[in-house]
Amino acid sequence: MELCMGQFSSSGSVRVWDLSPAFRGVGYGQAIATWAVVTYYVSLMGLTVYYFFASFSTVLPWSECGDYSSNSCVDYKSNASEIAFKLGVPFNELTSSPEEYFQKEVLHIDPNGLANGMDPPEWRLTLCLLFSWIILYLVLAKGVQSSGKAAYFTALFPYLVLFIMLIRGATLPGALNGIIHFINPRWEKLLEPQVWYAAVSQSFFSLSVGFGSITMFSSYNSFRHNVYRDAAIISVTDTFTSLLAGFTTFAILGHLADLLGVDVDDVVKGGGTSLAFISYPDVLSRFAYVPQLFAVLFFLMLFTLGVGSASALTGCIITIICDEFPSFKKWIVTLVVSIVGFLLGLFYVTPQGQYVLDLIDHYGGGFIIFILVIFELGAVHWVYGVRNFCRDIEFMLGRKTGIYWKFCWAFLIPVLLAIIFIYMQIVAKPLKSGSYTFGTGANAFGICLAVFACLMVPIFFTVELLKRRDMASNLWEAVLETFRPTADWCPKDPILRREYQIFITKDKPELEGIDNPIPPVASTLSLASLQSKSSRENVIQYNSSV
Repeated sequence: MELCMGQFSSSGSVRVWDLSPAFRGVGYGQAIATWAVVTYYVSLMGLTVYYFFASFSTVLPWSECGDYSSNSCVDYKSNASEIAFKLGVPFNELTSSPEEYFQKEVLHIDPNGLANGMDPPEWRLTLCLLFSWIILYLVLAKGVQSSGKAAYFTALFPYLVLFIMLIRGATLPGALNGIIHFINPRWEKLLEPQVWYAAVSQSFFSLSVGFGSITMFSSYNSFRHNVYRDAAIISVTDTFTSLLAGFTTFAILGHLADLLGVDVDDVVKGGGTSLAFISYPDVLSRFAYVPQLFAVLFFLMLFTLGVGSASALTGCIITIICDEFPSFKKWIVTLVVSIVGFLLGLFYVTPQGQYVLDLIDHYGGGFIIFILVIFELGAVHWVYGVRNFCRDIEFMLGRKTGIYWKFCWAFLIPVLLAIIFIYMQIVAKPLKSGSYTFGTGANAFGICLAVFACLMVPIFFTVELLKRRDMASNLWEAVLETFRPTADWCPKDPILRREYQIFITKDKPELEGIDNPIPPVASTLSLASLQSKSSRENVIQYNSSV
């Protein structure tokens, strides 16, 4: 759907709401969520930079307990049972050397959480964060063309590393147990709404749905580009990549469980940072041959994946700014965005940074996107009308949209998303980061961030309404006009505009009912709009190559 919206209008995630200006705030709300995610995402890239350079050590630094370690630290040389007996503690209360290295040497994490405020940023992580933003700026400085070239490397190199890691991992003792654990279904989990909420949230992040980046990239396509093929390729590739990463990860974790003499469940301590910076490094340090090489490849892979994702999200922000202020030079906008992103990222490289990350991830990422995607679906298929939208797709691609897509877009997906989201808020438990429970102040901040992003919808509805108030005969007519598509909701090419006007004039949809409640755009098209040109027409020749 977002691919079609961007390609049809050749507009970014804000201008695309010429479809129904009343919902232009959805685009701005998505921009806030995208910016929140980018700021912490690049900080994670900084962590991969730190580990990448640490991997060149003669002995991997996380493979042994250091001066910073506690008495309960165990490394691959230690006899864990003997240490547990001496300390008089259960085996599961011991901490591995990679875990202590990550928390105490790298993060210098504050066990008190946010209770005592924020400490200054760690200088080594600050340098790694700066390096990450510099690389990101260089990738984005020349716009989609430069980031598109970089994508050849950032998209292909991780597959090479994943296959290397899979082959190596599959030959290790215990790998089969880990793989069986990965593919063994637990059907009872399908009855838990938390699982569906997590699955939907992961899909949003994995496919970048609801963040605006899909709309932004598709806006550079040629108008007749086969967007159905793109959607199929993206979905299949994403699923394949997830499975490949899953097999690789659990082969490694199965080997770790075999080394420790425990079940696979016991080494799967969690996803995210725990998996990338504790479990994986633990196994890599135990490789008999050149563990440094595998560590370098692994963290370089994570960094390139981060560059690919962060450039897409940051590029969306840059596109929004350049669309609103066409006179601004793109490289200057990119530079300012990078500097501001770096300054905001300093919060994540403090001893309390991981707590801030979890807080922003919960409220600024998934929470906001979940709400705005529901608004997006309702605006396109209930207000503009699923029949109108499918008519636009038919003009663009020369093929009709099947009843399956109409049903999913207009009813099934928005209803299920609303049910899952409401239920999860009813049964929500206090937000935690590890064993730390966020206080009232932290939750209040997160809620304010989410509310602020969602308030973009009524705020910009009011703005659009005021623009039309003086031109309408009464307030109600101004409200209706705010929901109607503008003259700019059409192909940007003048020839295609005229063809589109003829096409929709021949098409006479029913104007009543929830399927098509708003009159078609033909009623608002004018000669002036047909003669106007968007700044994006300057890249039409480039669009065809992209």
